[in-house]
Amino acid sequence: MDPRNPDVLYASSYQRRRHVWTLINGGPESAIYKTTDGGGNWDKLKGGLPTGYVGRIGIAISPVNPDVIYAIIEASEKKGGFFRTTDRGATWEKRNSIATRSAQYYQELFCDPKDVGLVYSVDTYTQYTTDGGKTFTKLKLKQRHVDDHAMWINPENTDNIMIGGDGGVYQTYDRGETWRFFENLPVTQFYRVTADNAEPFYNVYGGTQDNNTLGAPVRTTNSTGIMNQDWYFTVGGDGFKTMIDPTDPNIVYSQPQYGWLVRHDKRSGEITPIQPQPGEGELLRWNWNSPLIISPHSHTRLYFAANKLFKSDDRGNSWTAISGDLTRQIDRNKLKVMGKIWEPEAVAKNASTSLYGNIVSLSESAKKQGLIFVGTDDGLIRVTENDGGQWINYEEFPGIPENTYVADLKASLHDKNVVYASFDNRKQGDFKPYILRSTDKGKSWKSISGNLPENGTVHTIAEDHESPNLLFAGTEFGLFFTLDGGRKWIQLKNGLPVISVRDIDVQRRENDLALATLGRGIYILDDYSPLRSVSKEMLDKEAVVFPVKDALIFTKKRTTGRHSMGHTFYRAENHPYGAVITYYLKEAMKTKKAIRKDSSKKLTEAGKGPLYPNFAQLRAEDEEEPPFLMFRITDAGGNTVRWLKQPAKKGINRIVWDLREASTSPLGEKSKANKHSGMPVLPGEYQVEMYKNIDGALVKIAGPVRFNARNLDNVTLPAVDVQSLADFRNKVSGLRRAVYGAAKTLGEARKKLTAIRKTLMVTPEANPEIHKMARELEYALNDIGLKLSGDKSKSKRNANQSPSITSRLGLIIYGISNSRSQPTKTNLDGYNIVDKQFRAVSSDLKELVENNLKALERKLDEINAPWTPGRIIEVKK
Repeated sequence: MDPRNPDVLYASSYQRRRHVWTLINGGPESAIYKTTDGGGNWDKLKGGLPTGYVGRIGIAISPVNPDVIYAIIEASEKKGGFFRTTDRGATWEKRNSIATRSAQYYQELFCDPKDVGLVYSVDTYTQYTTDGGKTFTKLKLKQRHVDDHAMWINPENTDNIMIGGDGGVYQTYDRGETWRFFENLPVTQFYRVTADNAEPFYNVYGGTQDNNTLGAPVRTTNSTGIMNQDWYFTVGGDGFKTMIDPTDPNIVYSQPQYGWLVRHDKRSGEITPIQPQPGEGELLRWNWNSPLIISPHSHTRLYFAANKLFKSDDRGNSWTAISGDLTRQIDRNKLKVMGKIWEPEAVAKNASTSLYGNIVSLSESAKKQGLIFVGTDDGLIRVTENDGGQWINYEEFPGIPENTYVADLKASLHDKNVVYASFDNRKQGDFKPYILRSTDKGKSWKSISGNLPENGTVHTIAEDHESPNLLFAGTEFGLFFTLDGGRKWIQLKNGLPVISVRDIDVQRRENDLALATLGRGIYILDDYSPLRSVSKEMLDKEAVVFPVKDALIFTKKRTTGRHSMGHTFYRAENHPYGAVITYYLKEAMKTKKAIRKDSSKKLTEAGKGPLYPNFAQLRAEDEEEPPFLMFRITDAGGNTVRWLKQPAKKGINRIVWDLREASTSPLGEKSKANKHSGMPVLPGEYQVEMYKNIDGALVKIAGPVRFNARNLDNVTLPAVDVQSLADFRNKVSGLRRAVYGAAKTLGEARKKLTAIRKTLMVTPEANPEIHKMARELEYALNDIGLKLSGDKSKSKRNANQSPSITSRLGLIIYGISNSRSQPTKTNLDGYNIVDKQFRAVSSDLKELVENNLKALERKLDEINAPWTPGRIIEVKK
């Protein structure tokens, strides 16, 4: 757009995206067009521009002088290059033959806001010219990823540049001499995802777009969360499907583009290349995203596919081809692209594409060894029932256009005859969701696309390992699940953005769902097992508590310094610590006011309303406590351990119990009950019940549901006598209740006394004796405060002093509330000291509050002093 006239626009049409530009210019030829009326009429610019096979064109108008326009043009026979016009496109001059590495991937220009001759061309290595295109220099790339695509130049300080590319977002303040990386943007494009079986927390691996293949734990014991440094590298390049030995998580198979498979030793970091190699004179065709599986029947057996299927029984040390070429063997140069077959001279002919005719999806039945399904990029599904001995070919599928890419195949975990297939026909401009199901090993197929969005291509499928009707589909616009085998699909959101989901893996031990998204990283849905229980009968119940997964007891580690590194330090959320309780509430509980308004609305609609309440009803509404839910946690002996409060929100929701008893400390005004946690509980069996609270009345509506809390075995010196640890924690909790309660009582007494002393100042009948009585009581309370909380006179002068009761108790609490080791003798001795000291202080405090303070308050009544906190004044006759 011309910065001086918004009606003047320049546009480049692009022959490989012709269908977009026909709306503007009505023709297929790639060129530069100009409009002066906001797009109503377009004129093709010619003078000096290349003709013939012209590809992608990048255009930039100089903000300094809009008469100057730059273009970088892809063209055959070396006609392309860098062009400039100084008369708004009337005539053009070729300034340089520079070309980007791959025009379909780059081909963008950015003009400097102050210097008309300074232009940047983003590329694998971004280049810039300072003389309008005569010469170009590479922008420095120190400590920065290659492959740039977007740029912003600060109009006030043009040395300040931001670049976006395959590696993320970078910023420089010295035109590329040094760079800052923004590490807090979770925008990695993941092609594939796989979860391993590591204990106690599994890892998830993903192949990324040009950022290697990476792995990370889905949960850590760190309080900070999952950090960038928790991720580790398995192999470079663009990353694709990773598989992990199900019996040994240190054996990891990873691959960059075009099937360059390696075996990664996680323990040592060593990499062994194991890609099957062609025989003498043989040609193999590997896809950019080649399929790899480990046989469910042998953890050392791999299947890996090019245009042939390969098998290894020794972890990739040797390979055997168990098929011939399983594709249609079509010559891609004879395929029509945009309605025509292109000559060899066509721009970027076959550039940046996989060789055509290869296997892109692969699955072996878990119910029958050697029953293998493969899908190809040219629309075939091949099946063998004897590990490659014979192959059956299927090439027609109901409702699927011919040659459609077989995006995914999943052999059922429940029935050897059942297999699922998804198809991707985007290359033909067809974005429909295609999912088929076969119940006869591929002989016949039926669509189960159901009500999936019409323009949401299906990239991947997953089947639940317990319920055969529970399926998941990763589509271009998010994740969907079905409970009835595909008749009805429901979108899963709850924090998942509307994003392309390219791969799904189920971690069966944890019942977790791992998703690879193209642009927002990897997402984990923790414990989706409640979905298995959803049925019409269940949904008709008032409330349900779903089975609760075993909860792990451990102490979250504080990663020193990581909590204070600001917002540019990325931290992914950990799995919630504690017992995750999933529940269902059919209807949100309504207040009296809401019920009355609903009734009034119905009467109004029927022509009989509105309903106006009387003041008794309005008062009842005003005084009503809003409804809420309560969850009661009990131990194996039926003893109540904790109450948790939750809003009465309809639908399926979750609440987390942090595996701690309620704290015995006094609650503050802003304290939240669910956060008021005390000592950790012991391992064992617990149960949860669900109650509704309606205006103070608690009614049980679901449960009990039993679950276990168990220790994470990561303590070097665990308690030898767990019961003695629990007993000591109980004793400390009791002492905390008394000591911290006494401190609160002392504080309340001081507040009362402060109010009394102020009141005495305005009471005419207050004599010196009463003033003295109040002052002496203040001294006595201060003396108790000194013993409870320390000498403030010494504290403010940084003087050394013996530990106070509360400081010594606080140290004991810290020592046993975050440790599963045996209590130290120091803590045991400290407890005895606190107990002894507090008994004397408690007795003195009780005397002062219940006798001395009350006596002073009676004196106030005798002299007709104004009200002070805690006194009820009687009217004298």
